[in-house]
Parts: sequence; C-alpha cells; structure tokens
Amino acid sequence: MSTPFYVSPQQAMADRAEYARKGIARGRSLVVLQYADGIVFVGENPSRALHKFSEIYDRIGFAAAGKYNEYENLRIGGVRYADLRGYTYDRDDVTARGLANVYAQTLGTIFSSAAEKPYEVELVVAEVGTDPEGDQIYRLPHDGSIVDEHGSVAVGGNAEQISGFLDQRHRDGMTLAEALKLAVQALSREPGGGEREIPAERLEVAVLDRTRPQQRKFKRIVGRQLARLLETESAASTPTDAPSDAEDGDSTGTDTGRASGSESGSSEETDK
Repeated sequence: MSTPFYVSPQQAMADRAEYARKGIARGRSLVVLQYADGIVFVGENPSRALHKFSEIYDRIGFAAAGKYNEYENLRIGGVRYADLRGYTYDRDDVTARGLANVYAQTLGTIFSSAAEKPYEVELVVAEVGTDPEGDQIYRLPHDGSIVDEHGSVAVGGNAEQISGFLDQRHRDGMTLAEALKLAVQALSREPGGGEREIPAERLEVAVLDRTRPQQRKFKRIVGRQLARLLETESAASTPTDAPSDAEDGDSTGTDTGRASGSESGSSEETDK
C-alpha cells in the first residue's frame, strides 16, 4: 500500500503564490501616478470596449491586471459595496481604504482556500483628495495583502522593472502631460532593456481629477485630447518655432457608468 503524498502547508502556499504571480505576469502592465491635479491611470490596451480602469465611486478609481473574469467580479462587488454604504450611511463614508480592506478580505480568503485556485489578479484602488496630501493609492496583490503606495505604482507584466524606472523619475507636482509622458516611457521599456513604441490608439488613459466641479472625479482621456497631451509633451522636449495645430474645443473624455458591464477592465486573456 502506497503512502499518501504529503505537501507541507508552507510549500502548498508557496506553490499557490507562484501560480498566481505567473498568471498576473502574463498580462500587460499598467501604471498609476500622482500628478498635481489628481491621479492618472495609464495602460496599454488594444480594446476600445473593455477597460482596465473603472470608476468605483465619486472619488475612487479601480485598476487591475491579470485574469479578466476574476477582476471583473471584484470590480462589480466593489461597486455594490460602495453604493450600499453610501446609501446606508453617507457618501463621505465610502473610502478607498474601506474598499481596499474589503478586497483584501476577499482575496485573502480565496488564496488560503484549498477548495479553489487563487485569483490571478493584482488590484490598485485609488482615491483623490482635495489636495495632493489627501490622495490615497493602495495596491492589493493576489494574496490579499495591502500595500500603501505613494507617488507611483505598477502592476502586471514586468511591474518590478517599471516600478524601478518610475521611482527614479517621478516627482511631486508634475503636470498631467508630464505624468502621461513618464507613464508611456515606463510602459515602453522591454524586459531586456530596450524600448518599443506604443501608439496613442493602443493606450487607455483615465484620471481622477480633483479640479472637476462635478462630484464624480473620474473621467477618461480619449481621442484628440489624448493625442494633444502627448504632442504637448513631445513639443516641450523638442522646441520648435512652428505654431501648434492643435484644435480647440476638443473632447474632455467621457464619464463612466459605474455599474455598467461595458466599463470593466480589459481582457488579459486576449492580451496574453
């Protein structure tokens, strides 16, 4: 009679962690940066219908890397939690910290459960304050731990290399155009040290803009506005006497419906 195969709890948890990390690393990276007027989310995304970034509540945004169907479930759960808490108590009681705690409990329970596989996701929950000191950014890895981030954070893909690049170059008080340029430069870096070009049409960009008069601070940067921001920073780095041909009255991006299924994170299964 053969002896049952035994795996120590430490080895089992290490194997689950390695499984989740490999799944997350297969997806494309995304970055979240603080700038003077808020927080910007930038990621490479060929899809125009599915999104990596979404609004959760008035001042709170959500970003995720990994397996789409798993982080979409988490996003929807976060929207329901925020709406219920805001309705039951007060809108000011809905905070990124509270939402991060809920996500941490969910991810931690799934990670430690032997009955199901761990989620292959890494989340970022961000809240814009009335001033830069009030901004909050939380990163939640697959195991349900919470990391309080400041300035910049990268998840998915080669996040470690990108984080190092951002740590050396990000500074307080950057304009949106400067933060966007830095984010694109970071995402363009290859694991081997080279660089590639990411065209504007493959970028997904959203912001939590504290200067918006609306209660909801989340908006997407799309189309000509995105192109103009990228061109503005390019022109600043390469001075020229030629006048700008940027058009006035451009789109300012679109607000998202929080509970809409079309406003979910981008499918990493198609990205891999």
